[in-house]
Amino acid sequence: MAEVFEFFSDAKNLEKITPPWLNFFVIQQSTENLGTGSEIDYKLRLHGVPFKWRSRLEDWQKDKSFVDTQIKGPYSKWHHLHEFTSLREGTLIKDLVTYRLHFAQLGSLVAGSYVKHELQEIFSYRSSQVQAHFE
Repeated sequence: MAEVFEFFSDAKNLEKITPPWLNFFVIQQSTENLGTGSEIDYKLRLHGVPFKWRSRLEDWQKDKSFVDTQIKGPYSKWHHLHEFTSLREGTLIKDLVTYRLHFAQLGSLVAGSYVKHELQEIFSYRSSQVQAHFE
């Protein structure tokens, strides 16, 4: 479990597990070692449209969990809980994401199901990359 948490404690590893079609890159982080209060700046492209994203890490519990909350980015709200649990001879990784699109109900009505499907694809890709990395 410590090895898996350590992997997620390096912001650059997020580039390795994010689908290439997002053109996702870490620009900078506010602290050398990640922990509660650290901020990370990213850039990415969604359907050719460039975005900058800033997350703040919260509730950092070494080897157990942490939250990243979007400060700036493509969502009006983004709260991502990462949980790590020992399971048999490995580690179970759980992601719980709460998000809201801009323009509240109109944004959800127009793009809600599309965004949900796209996020499922991104997290499915991440899962396969993490599994391949640790096999």
